[in-house]
Amino acid sequence: MSPFNMDLRLRPLRFGDERSAIAAHEELGLDQFDFLLDWRADEPWSAYLHRLEQRRRGLDVPPDRVPATFLVADTGADLVGRVSIRHELNAFLTDFGGHIGYGVRPSHRRRGYATEILRQALVVACAEGVDRVLVTCDDENTGSAAIIERAGGVLDDLRRVPDGTQMRRYWIV
Repeated sequence: MSPFNMDLRLRPLRFGDERSAIAAHEELGLDQFDFLLDWRADEPWSAYLHRLEQRRRGLDVPPDRVPATFLVADTGADLVGRVSIRHELNAFLTDFGGHIGYGVRPSHRRRGYATEILRQALVVACAEGVDRVLVTCDDENTGSAAIIERAGGVLDDLRRVPDGTQMRRYWIV
């Protein structure tokens, strides 16, 4: 483990995280990546946190979604990334999204955080009963592909996403 991520831990969002989480959302938004999944700016923060907890528990899950655990990657000083761990797959996730979706803020990349986020997320997925984990990444994202492969990911195939890009699909057992 790199010295940069020795103190990284995954945890649920808290009431006091609103400001830093929105800053992370805005930063990753520049890369067309949502830090806060399904967040609405006009929604009270407490309602958003409640919705995330309901989704984790498998309650009030919209028909196009699955139960999932949303966690932030905290270093003690900042929220450096996030992960969504889906407890099961639907058709879309089987083709393109996988069980685990993670991201690291651009200002915190190349420090080993993504590797540690994926490592800890695999433990959470296992605790949720997922014994074969599907993780995907864009074909052109060689950094993410290397992280997944180092975590034990075995390339299953490549699939064309509706927008025309290729997606790599890896299984980790």
